[in-house]
Amino acid sequence: MPSSFTPEATGLIIRRKTRPVRVSSVTIGGGHPVVVQSMINEDTLDIAGSVAGIRRLHEVGCEIVRVTVPSLAHAKALAEIKQRLKATYQDVPLVADVHHNGMKIALEVAQHVDKVRINPGLYVFEKPRADRTEYTKAEFDEIGEKIRETLEPLVISLRDQGKAMRIGVNHGSLAERMLFTYGDTPEGMVESALEFIRICESLDFRNLVISLKASRVPVMVAAYRLLAQRLDAQGMDYPLHLGVTEAGDGEYGRIKSTAGIATLLADGIGDTIRVSLTEAPENEIPVCYSILQALGLRKTMVEYVACPSCGRTLFNLEEVLHKVREATKHLTGLDIAVMGCIVNGPGEMADADYGYVGKTPGYISLYRGREEIKKVPEDQGVEELINLIKADDRWVEPES
Repeated sequence: MPSSFTPEATGLIIRRKTRPVRVSSVTIGGGHPVVVQSMINEDTLDIAGSVAGIRRLHEVGCEIVRVTVPSLAHAKALAEIKQRLKATYQDVPLVADVHHNGMKIALEVAQHVDKVRINPGLYVFEKPRADRTEYTKAEFDEIGEKIRETLEPLVISLRDQGKAMRIGVNHGSLAERMLFTYGDTPEGMVESALEFIRICESLDFRNLVISLKASRVPVMVAAYRLLAQRLDAQGMDYPLHLGVTEAGDGEYGRIKSTAGIATLLADGIGDTIRVSLTEAPENEIPVCYSILQALGLRKTMVEYVACPSCGRTLFNLEEVLHKVREATKHLTGLDIAVMGCIVNGPGEMADADYGYVGKTPGYISLYRGREEIKKVPEDQGVEELINLIKADDRWVEPES
């Protein structure tokens, strides 16, 4: 793996250098913070419902919202959706997911959104043959030329409007000729993306974001790593959109998404992310921010450091952590440690802004960084912690 993907010995992540791609008011890549995305599940023909769904997502921190566009009527509805958002809320960056290779839909929706997502696997120009054993180079290239002819009007439209495109390859929908040529492999996914990238570059269009999603984490991780290597080797600095598709729901869906997305982000790969849960879309956003916070890539909440408790613990650690969290969870950008005893506490919480440490039975010590500030009765600990934060002018009152 190229050294540019390797975390430094200090634990800081060195991100892959990518070009900035603007999506309305948001920039993906170019060293900007990793962008959080999601997708509404309302039918785009339901204009009021779609506007409400987009707003709900944006209000909980989703920075770019995707909508589905399966027909020309859906594409035209996006003009009204965009207008209503501007009139009643604000101009939320929107991405249209175009499901077919018909250009009427794509060209229409390109007039109303900030970015269009296409799936190379849906650009099909031949019927599958049960007796096929291979694609000749001539057949492969002939279909490639048809793809170029079909794609060109959309590329030119987006280029001339200064808008963006996501080339979104899915492992489960690779084109037949890619499957025959490269197999059901990460290499086939990468080659599918590269074919479309080259078409766009030949038309002087580079406002591109690339994704290679799969429902299996090892496939997804391998595909993105290979893509990053291939892009960099060819001087293609396009930002990457990460996601484990069809991750499911509940705890396992969150773990599965985190396993794939966090692994790549730790490599320095990835500029925007979407956690795909079989739940309300708003539930995806906290998972995204938790991943980014844990890796030190975004600071959107308090970081709590707490030991797992042991026989040395001098108070009910679980209860106290809950009290501290409830009192301070509205703050942004602080690290607060809650440690059960003095043995390991000060050392393990050395990087925290504030510490709450069991000192002797019935008493706790409050720390600012590595410095012990005061020893107070345990029943006054949370109140005195708040007073310490206030004294440092780092406190804000919670919203009512």
